[in-house]
Amino acid sequence: MKRMLRIIRDLLLTALILLFLGLAVVRLDGPQETMSGLPRVVDGDTLVLDGKRIRLVGIDAPELRQVCQRGGRDWPCGTEAKGYLSTLIDDAKTTCEADGSDRYRRLLAVCTAHGLELNSAMVGAGYAIAFGNYEAEQSVAKNHRLGLWAGDFDAPRTWRQTHGGMDEAPHIPEGWLGTAISRIGSWSETVITGSE
Repeated sequence: MKRMLRIIRDLLLTALILLFLGLAVVRLDGPQETMSGLPRVVDGDTLVLDGKRIRLVGIDAPELRQVCQRGGRDWPCGTEAKGYLSTLIDDAKTTCEADGSDRYRRLLAVCTAHGLELNSAMVGAGYAIAFGNYEAEQSVAKNHRLGLWAGDFDAPRTWRQTHGGMDEAPHIPEGWLGTAISRIGSWSETVITGSE
C-alpha cells in the first residue's frame, strides 16, 4: 500500500514539474511577429497590414455576403460586421501580434487600435462569435442581445459550409498549453476564492 502511494505521489510530482516546464516555455515564447500601421479592413475578422493578410484569432465574424434576420427582416450582418471593425480602427495605427498562421496562410493575431483589443471588442459588441476564445465576451453580448444576438443567424462557419466558402476549425493558438494552464489557474482561483 505504501509503495502504491509513493508511486502515485511521484507521478503527480512529475506531472506538476512537466506542467511547470511547459508553462515556462510558453511564457518565454512570445508572439512570432509584431506589426503595426494603418490596416485595410477586408471583413469583420480579417485585415491586411504591411501587405500581410491577418485573421483576428479566436473570433469568427459573418461573411461579407452573409445575411441575418432581425425583427423578421433581412439585414446585412456581414457588411455591418466589417463596418463595425472599420469604425473601431477609424484610421488609427493598429498593432497586431501574430502567433502562427492558419491553413490559408493568414497570420493569426490579436490586434489593438486606440488601446482597444479588436478581437475582444468584436465579440463583445456581438459582431463576431467566439471561435476558440472570448467566450465571456460572447456571453455578455448574447445576454444583452447585441449585434448578431438581436436576431437569428447562422454561425459564420455553418454559413460558409452551406454557401461554398472556406472552411476552418476554431482557432487553437500555438500557445494552447499556456492558454489551458491559464484557464486552469483562473478556474482554481475562482474555486479557492469562492469557497472562502
